Amino acid sequence: MRILGTLSYGSQWQFCDVLSQRSGMAKYSAFSLLKHAWRHHERWPAVWRTPEPKRAYDVVIVGGGGHGLATAYYLAKVHGIRDVAVLEKGYLGGGNTGRNTTIVRSNYLRDEAAHLYEFSLKLWHGLSRELNFNVMFSPRGVLNLGHSLQDMRDIERRVNANRLNGIDGEVLSTAAVQEKVPLLNCSPCARYPVLGASWQPRGGVARHDAVAWGFARAADALGVDLIQNTEVTGIRRRDGAVAGVETSRGFIGAQKVACVVAGHSSVLAAMAGLRLPIEPRPLQALVSEPLKPCLDTVVMSNAVHCYISQSDKGDLVIGAGTDAYNGYGQRGSFHVVEQALAAVCELFPAFSRVRMNRQWGGIVDVCPDACPIIGGGEVRGLYFNCGWGTGGFKATPGSGYVFADTLAHGRPHPLAAPFGIERFYTGALIDEHGAAGVAH
Repeated sequence: MRILGTLSYGSQWQFCDVLSQRSGMAKYSAFSLLKHAWRHHERWPAVWRTPEPKRAYDVVIVGGGGHGLATAYYLAKVHGIRDVAVLEKGYLGGGNTGRNTTIVRSNYLRDEAAHLYEFSLKLWHGLSRELNFNVMFSPRGVLNLGHSLQDMRDIERRVNANRLNGIDGEVLSTAAVQEKVPLLNCSPCARYPVLGASWQPRGGVARHDAVAWGFARAADALGVDLIQNTEVTGIRRRDGAVAGVETSRGFIGAQKVACVVAGHSSVLAAMAGLRLPIEPRPLQALVSEPLKPCLDTVVMSNAVHCYISQSDKGDLVIGAGTDAYNGYGQRGSFHVVEQALAAVCELFPAFSRVRMNRQWGGIVDVCPDACPIIGGGEVRGLYFNCGWGTGGFKATPGSGYVFADTLAHGRPHPLAAPFGIERFYTGALIDEHGAAGVAH
């Protein structure tokens, strides 16, 4: 502070710029906002570079969404592997990362899934500070409603399992649920009466775009090449190992290729002559017109199948289920939207007159046991991180961390070890279908 006190205003800004250059990334702070306000916000640096692809890299990551960018960041930050390229067919975060309902939680039933999602949730709580970028994580709590005696038995079982794994959880009565969400229809005469709920206080929501941008900015500052508008058209093999990828901008060699492309994972696997046990399906969501603050937590229901929260802007963010067919369309069937809105009106009659602004769909890749595939396979140097189904966003930082560790050491991270593809022929499945309250 005494050094800055001896400098003029202009010198202070230059001094701050020097510190930013030495750190490899502009430091975002209240002080930097003041500095750029002095300059009329005309000299903000580019958030990341737009490099030309090199002929070869140590690691090529296919997919510039949250998981791919997180993998690149942790490879560079934790393992010092910076000769990395992230290839994205469109723009960064333009796939499923920007097409979800942003819910973050870890209250899964099975030990293997619970440990992985809990590790990710702990990273979420410090992610904005880690990346020096506000990912707008809001730990407002997550409610999973129970509408029948069997629902409540399942909730008690899951909360007890969570507590054994060190995960926060609580079983709430109808009165406690009503106190937290006054607008919720808890009448005993309701078509789906609320008998109680599970409650995870540390769960919440985050801003999906900000997550992608934060990881991209931090990875770029560590030397990772983020290459947009570059489609992978083939995977080249040599002597049983991966040699690189064919792209719309030519061949790019690589010692290791990591595929993190969500719903299109089976397409990339086919390029290498492999088959994955996953099915891509459209998952729908929609948002309403902005409202005054009226819902300060996340409410989920498996019986009527909807989940809802309110964004900082005031929109009601509503999630529906997957369509009953496989496909790659970023849209969905109207009857699924209709069912989701009917469910919202059952739970929140006050929302029945709210107008919807827009609707969209994302492509989720679902494994038979509703758990991901993390690791390598038959082709040496070729790795997949896929099959997250409808739970991918909440796992973003944890997925990137364990996948980066797997790539760096050529063996599964302990948290990723149970999610190898070999479980589908050994029979060691991790059945999370419906076990975690809802499939999201």
